[in-house]
Amino acid sequence: MSSLGVVASGPAADAIAASVPALVEAQFASKLFAQDATLWGPEAESESAIRLSWVNLARTSRPLLGEIAALRDQLRGEGVDRVVLCGMGGSSLAPEVICATAGVDLVVLDSSQPDMVRDAIVDLDRTVVVVSSKSGSTVETDSQRRAFQAAFEGKGIDPTSRIVIVTDPGSPLDEQSRADGYRVINADPNVGGRYSALTAFGLVPSGLAGADIEALLDDAEAVADVLSADDDANPALRLGAAMAATNPLRDKLVLVDDGSGIVGLPDWAEQLIAESTGKQGTGILPVVVGSQDDPEVAHPGADVTVVRLKGEDEDDSATGMVDASRSDIAVSGPLGAQLLLWEVATAAAGRLLGINPFDQPDVESAKKAARTLLDQGMGAADEPAATDGAVEIRALGGDWLAGATTVPQAIEALFGQLDADRGYVAVMAYLDRITDAELASVRPGLARRTHRPVTFGWGPRFLHSTGQFHKGGPATGVYLQITTAPHEDLAVPGREFSFGDFVASQAAGDAQVLAQHGRPVLQLHLTDHDAGLAQVRDALTTGSDHDAKGSA
Repeated sequence: MSSLGVVASGPAADAIAASVPALVEAQFASKLFAQDATLWGPEAESESAIRLSWVNLARTSRPLLGEIAALRDQLRGEGVDRVVLCGMGGSSLAPEVICATAGVDLVVLDSSQPDMVRDAIVDLDRTVVVVSSKSGSTVETDSQRRAFQAAFEGKGIDPTSRIVIVTDPGSPLDEQSRADGYRVINADPNVGGRYSALTAFGLVPSGLAGADIEALLDDAEAVADVLSADDDANPALRLGAAMAATNPLRDKLVLVDDGSGIVGLPDWAEQLIAESTGKQGTGILPVVVGSQDDPEVAHPGADVTVVRLKGEDEDDSATGMVDASRSDIAVSGPLGAQLLLWEVATAAAGRLLGINPFDQPDVESAKKAARTLLDQGMGAADEPAATDGAVEIRALGGDWLAGATTVPQAIEALFGQLDADRGYVAVMAYLDRITDAELASVRPGLARRTHRPVTFGWGPRFLHSTGQFHKGGPATGVYLQITTAPHEDLAVPGREFSFGDFVASQAAGDAQVLAQHGRPVLQLHLTDHDAGLAQVRDALTTGSDHDAKGSA
């Protein structure tokens, strides 16, 4: 029997006491599970009316189990045991967590960075590719599909035998793929991407990789009655209130694993929460940290609530903190149950914040800006404000660079724009998140240096996650964008642009929209990847070490 625990202290507990009774009185939980589209107000009704089937997926996704198992057995019988997932946002993050927690291998390609794409197109003799796109029009995923199709053909392998399409019924991708002879598995069309963990988008790649997806559905189904109950003890109502009803709103939600046994859940929750709530000048910014020792956990600010993801068998009757000013939540439960818990809690948070948790207007604006740049041809980038070694420096969103001519000076100028009480730093690295993974280790040092929460996102992955909050949430962030010339570009078959062109347009489009919203953006472009990356990392870590020593 799956169980869930949500225990809060400090302001988070006060928020539960103040707001859960109203949610219970409004019958929010039972109406949500009855798919009542009116729960978020008239402006959200048309969208929510076609986005609520996720509440019943633990039951309605059961017919997929046999189909996935049969396909896995067929592929294994043919010696195909390597699974690559091409997808973005909700199409990739849930399978990544499911497979990592199950201890099975899944290659997740959620990037248009050419070096990363090239590194995924290997071992084709034993590879099956799952191409996941709800609309079928996602340019990243379409480009990845084209690259794999050409690679299979180049090896003399029929791509229709090795590419599996997951998409909504009736989408352009659905119709064209069926006409071309590909295997297509349809997902529930009445579920948005970030709520799709238990649809075909989450289950097909995970099941093909060998995860026990039936147990995942079992764990979710076991808690459905608890989460649909109009009861003060409903853990989803408690979590939603603790997230979104603190007074004043603590809009930074720091997520840290504390022995949960679930690998990568904060990364999945980050996308769900940020993209669902970060709009109309409000929202909740998830801050994924790696350790209890990280600054946002050890010394949280007055705008921070800390969530500890604990093991199922641990005593979470208290969060372990005694400082009444701290806002803390302990959450426990198996993965399948937690997927549904966080989805219901986020929907409840949307009601408490007065926003529509099912749209993502600013994600769309960045996509349009990128597409416009791509259609026009990237051409030569604007002249840099300065060049320091292997790094070009550009500043957008105001006249704040203050004559900086070196990377350290430019970083200092950016951090000078931080709101000391409510601000945050977003590092946005359009690099290869596998080979350049070590760069993420600068995050805790930057938090110590600035005394503010710091998020680290790999582009373009974060565009489907915190990217919505960056533009639609409160104007309190400063943004450090790192881009690079690839080691080697890669053509997109059948297109006039390359992967290098595309990722450059995504970065430029994102920065452009941020600047239009008045957000300060520092662009550091590595003209030589290795030398520039070493230079940027040194500037970030040296400044952090200096600040830490100075404040000791």
